[in-house]
Amino acid sequence: MANDLDDIENAQHLLRDAVDSLKEGFALYDENRRLVMFNQRYAEMNKAVAHLLKPGLDWEILMRETARRGIYADAVGNEQQWLSDRLVGGIEFIQDFELRETDGRTYLVSVHPTRSGGFVVTREDITAKKQAEVEQRDGDILIRKVLDASAAVVTMARIGDGQILYRSPAALHLFGPSKSAREHYARPEERADFVTELLADGRVDNFKLDLRNADGHIFPASISSQLIDFKGEEVIVTSIIDLTVQKEADALIRQVMEAYPAAINMTHAETGEVLFSTPELKALFGPADNSRSYYADPTERESYLKDLRQAGMLKDRRMEFVDAHGRKFWGADSSRLIEFNGEEVIVSNTRDLTDELALSEELSRQRELLFQNEKMSALGELLAGVAHELNNPLSVVVGHSLMLKEEITDPGLMTRIDKIGTAAERCAKIVKTFLAMARQQPSKIESVDVASVIETAADVVGYGSVSGGIRITRNIPDGVPPIAADADQITQVIINLFINAEQAWASSGSGDHIDVSAMFKSDTGMVEVIVYDNGPGIPEAIRARIFEPFFTTKEVGEGTGIGLAFCHRIILSHGGQIELDQTRTSGTCFRIMLPAAKSDDVQTDEPANQISAPADMRALIVDDEVEVGELNAEILRKEGFAVDFVSSGEEALERLRATKYDVFLSDLNMPGVDGRQIYAALQAHFPEMLSRTAYITGDTMGQSSLGLLRDSGLPHLEKPVSPAELRELVHRLLTDHKGPTDG
Repeated sequence: MANDLDDIENAQHLLRDAVDSLKEGFALYDENRRLVMFNQRYAEMNKAVAHLLKPGLDWEILMRETARRGIYADAVGNEQQWLSDRLVGGIEFIQDFELRETDGRTYLVSVHPTRSGGFVVTREDITAKKQAEVEQRDGDILIRKVLDASAAVVTMARIGDGQILYRSPAALHLFGPSKSAREHYARPEERADFVTELLADGRVDNFKLDLRNADGHIFPASISSQLIDFKGEEVIVTSIIDLTVQKEADALIRQVMEAYPAAINMTHAETGEVLFSTPELKALFGPADNSRSYYADPTERESYLKDLRQAGMLKDRRMEFVDAHGRKFWGADSSRLIEFNGEEVIVSNTRDLTDELALSEELSRQRELLFQNEKMSALGELLAGVAHELNNPLSVVVGHSLMLKEEITDPGLMTRIDKIGTAAERCAKIVKTFLAMARQQPSKIESVDVASVIETAADVVGYGSVSGGIRITRNIPDGVPPIAADADQITQVIINLFINAEQAWASSGSGDHIDVSAMFKSDTGMVEVIVYDNGPGIPEAIRARIFEPFFTTKEVGEGTGIGLAFCHRIILSHGGQIELDQTRTSGTCFRIMLPAAKSDDVQTDEPANQISAPADMRALIVDDEVEVGELNAEILRKEGFAVDFVSSGEEALERLRATKYDVFLSDLNMPGVDGRQIYAALQAHFPEMLSRTAYITGDTMGQSSLGLLRDSGLPHLEKPVSPAELRELVHRLLTDHKGPTDG
């Protein structure tokens, strides 16, 4: 028995080694759809859920988790149907099913049932193959478009039977709709000689022979052909030149070249003497007699000529030139070495790359900006999720602290309540800042004094600094105008810069001073804020990445990598700019540009209205967060309302059927009957309540929520909600609903 057990164990090890050696992902599930074993490749191909892959994992749980995380492209927005399609019925044999994930990767998946009732899943990464197929297809389309737009006579035909696979419009005009290239040749023996030479060298240039056109007329021609591989078979690509009008063509070509809007030059290879140049080239380099004067570096021509002689032709060789006005510029030179009148001659075309390089640089900058925006969008979604989860508990803390401040008269208790309220309000502001960052717009624009923002940031850092010895000097002239900004968000940006400086000092041991200055730029209408510290500075190698989300040089657990990304996002949302001043040779200097305030930029807060509620006024509140709903109910009861609170949409609709209410406050996202279904019920059965209804929600980022708020036009508050905000909202509902005869 011991030997049998050893054999079994050895067989298991052998099986494990065999599975791990597979290049495909491999997983075995038993008859209960539970994971028995898998190899490392399978885990790598399921990296988003790799931490779940353990023996005993239920296949259905794995499917639900992948759907929830949006791993597969066809499951996004269709999770329930996608799960239903996979969970209903048994495991069937699947061979080479293409599975596309949302990260762009494509896998070839096969499922094979086992005799014991389980199944085996194999995965093969075919992303590169799919990309190659797309590139090949796009390349074929591009080549066809280029050839179709060309005036050249070009054909592509099989070697054996001469069947034409492609012809350019010019070739169709010359030869007509012939099926085989054999029909083009006046004498079969000439084609045989041509094919023999082509097979020997793979290409033929300027092969002279007689061809037959669409009208049956024979004409002398020069053909140049190349043997290529096209979709697994050898074909001949041929360009044809009609030589019957060679002399006229020579004269015409010269005339055309003289008028052609391109810088084309013909020079003696050895001496550089200019034999011919188009007006475009003369406009670029001037009426030079020798091409040696074109080059910014005189030794460049020797290197260029050496390369040209080795290759016979050069395509877009980049060199630095000097134009007719002495300006140095980068150009692309395409050249061919030919024999003309028994001498070695260079025919070249030179393009000024100044505009192209500027465009390329701009495109690169735009691509980088797009890349950063995509990452910032991901960061915004994360922050929105965090903010949403904090909204409900913060509503309770903020609301109760503010209510206690209104009710308590004991000075000792009032001090402690003030501290709780201040901390809670600060958390609420941070949450709203997160949401504003996710939306890419400030929460509230007002006229903000730059000096007070910097003073507030300095006070905060002074209280919370690690060393306690932070020294901040401020240089804010009296004439600096206020900025149009969200004061809390801009203060947080300045605080982040202060904290980064202090942390850099602590880790490097150098630095003790931050200097903050501001000035008004009248030419741009912007206020520039400069934050400089005398610390170790930012290494040049990472300066380009400092505004990237989640990029940090701090130790694990000491930094999240969203501080400067947060600053960048907030400043951009205000229509400003933040950049690292790379001209400084020591320390770190950030420059922030923000628009100066105008009268129409400022949002002013209207004073809160007190609710004057008759004793018989009734309010209905529905919120699946019981503590939040009870808090709001308590606030309204103190204002004289008879309040009914329920925790589900179903209960709310039942109360509306049974009782008449003057005010209805509803949450948006609730299990079962949610805000949208409540709105539909109001439209259908309680239209008189539409003008008495408002939403209180912690989710104003979701597309569904935004759509409902937009479609309904009902007023709403965003959690966390203060008692004053709630009173103001209810006052607005009562005021808007009151008719002209209501007194």
